[in-house]
Amino acid sequence: MAPALWGFLLVPLWKEQMETEDNVIDELVREIAGLIHEYPKVLERRAADIHASGKDPELAQTLIKAADTMRDSGNLYLTWAKHYASVAAGNTDASSDEDETQDFDV
Repeated sequence: MAPALWGFLLVPLWKEQMETEDNVIDELVREIAGLIHEYPKVLERRAADIHASGKDPELAQTLIKAADTMRDSGNLYLTWAKHYASVAAGNTDASSDEDETQDFDV
């Protein structure tokens, strides 16, 4: 009878721990999304500053291209991050038909 009681006590603790981990993962995905969304904007602002100062037009153009590249690759990275968060939450059908490109103004 003691092992059954022991198992009974572990199930709520395990479930609570899993829910906490799911919350942490969801929070991290939101943070990642925010950073991925902001990074290209910062590169574009820096490029605009460089262009306005007339210092290095080639560098400004490189940063604009980098912002576009990071926006596109960020979309891919975020899609995978959301997929694995779903897998970690126990969703066996973790495929998503969501189009993340609108999140990055693509």
